[in-house]
Amino acid sequence: MSDTPSRRARCARCQRPQSHCLCPHVPVVEHRTRVIVLQHPDEARHPMNTARLAVLGLRHAELWVGEQFPALEGVLAQAGPACLLFPAAENGVLVETEPAPRDTPSMLLVPDGTWRQARQLIRANPVLHALPRLSLPAGAPSEYRIRRASEPAAVSTIEALVRALECLEPQGEFRPLLRPFRVMVEQQIEAMGVEVYRRNHLR
Repeated sequence: MSDTPSRRARCARCQRPQSHCLCPHVPVVEHRTRVIVLQHPDEARHPMNTARLAVLGLRHAELWVGEQFPALEGVLAQAGPACLLFPAAENGVLVETEPAPRDTPSMLLVPDGTWRQARQLIRANPVLHALPRLSLPAGAPSEYRIRRASEPAAVSTIEALVRALECLEPQGEFRPLLRPFRVMVEQQIEAMGVEVYRRNHLR
């Protein structure tokens, strides 16, 4: 009973238990593309929220939680070229992995949640429909070893953001953004025990 309060205490910044605070591992990553993560409320409650870690580490990033974002239209109207980090659809315009300088987006919008939740966010915010989409090229498997994905090529939001920024700003260095994510994964494996991890997560 005596240790219950300490287990419940959380870091106000990274929202992790204070005993597993990730703030010391969060870097400050410079980038020119403004990033807005549109997070579904259900994902915001997830204990392993990688979008929050990404926003903490990026110099010009914001986390918006909700399902509808009325302010988004005004923000987009005042911004330069913007794109949506989501697989290109038939009516979407694919942003190449190395766009011409004049076409390089100055803002990246990132729906965060399960695939179903991300699609819900896009449907609920029509202003997103007309945006060109950044569809990531195939890459290495996800390092999110403690969370099963429905899609074999799926990656966590923080990994997707790193890959997206590498496409948009090829001269930048974005891999340090993954540092707190990797620490969090190792913490969870340690908490569950290596044998449990091997039994439930290794194939």
